[in-house]
Amino acid sequence: MEEFEQPVLSVNKLNKLYGNGCVNCRGSKRNRLLKNYCPICGTVYACRDITFEVHAGEILGVVGESGSGKSTMMECLYFDQEVSSGEAYICSYKGGKTNVFAESSQQKRYIRNHMMGKVYQNPLLSLKMNFSSLGNIAEKLISAGNRNVGMMEARGEELLEHVNIPVYRMKEAPKNFSGGMQQRVQIAKALSNNPPLLLLDEVTTGLDLSVQASVLDLIKTIQRELKITVVIVSHDLGVIRMLADRTIVMLDGKIIEHGLTDQILEDPQHSYTQKLVQSLL
Repeated sequence: MEEFEQPVLSVNKLNKLYGNGCVNCRGSKRNRLLKNYCPICGTVYACRDITFEVHAGEILGVVGESGSGKSTMMECLYFDQEVSSGEAYICSYKGGKTNVFAESSQQKRYIRNHMMGKVYQNPLLSLKMNFSSLGNIAEKLISAGNRNVGMMEARGEELLEHVNIPVYRMKEAPKNFSGGMQQRVQIAKALSNNPPLLLLDEVTTGLDLSVQASVLDLIKTIQRELKITVVIVSHDLGVIRMLADRTIVMLDGKIIEHGLTDQILEDPQHSYTQKLVQSLL
């Protein structure tokens, strides 16, 4: 397969279990679960055989209710959690032929620092609140091996300007910023190494509607300018409608529907997706 045809990210049968499973719920007996929980042994099947691809310059939306497994999936993709089983391939890493889940922790750190950026729902998980905003960006650049202070400062200023942080506040700590500004600093930090893949997990939850709109607008602008590939998770179909080219719908740890976003919004097939779409109308 030629490289330009290769997906930026390919995920195959990603599974994440909390617990060891038992004869009641292992293997083909998973239909005995209550939602994604085994009432016999207490194992939670947070992600079940998650399989998808995302291509260059595409925005893939992931939608589902709380507990559907979408944030766990993102944590596994960014190596915040170990998968129970499954494969993931990134085309810019070893020609897209090596399962990144099976790599050493050192290699996973390399992949995180060079090939991915992530924006968390909670900025505390990404930002050091007492560092300056420039210092937060420098931290990501240092992790990727940069040592040139002048270059890092210039890159930080360029990115913070890009996400509309005023110059006079760039050396200020994010703890003094509003929620929307903290998310914008996170976006700048995530983009600092020009990653081919950006993961966004519930980035507008808890923000005022006007702030949500400006953050979403910023994401759309950056994605278009940098032609970056994005996976965005939300429980809000309105966010997905605004941003995503294609969408996967998750429920109880499984993908229950996938397709072009317009197609899912206009003609949802699964009863859960139909309810979601009705709630948007």
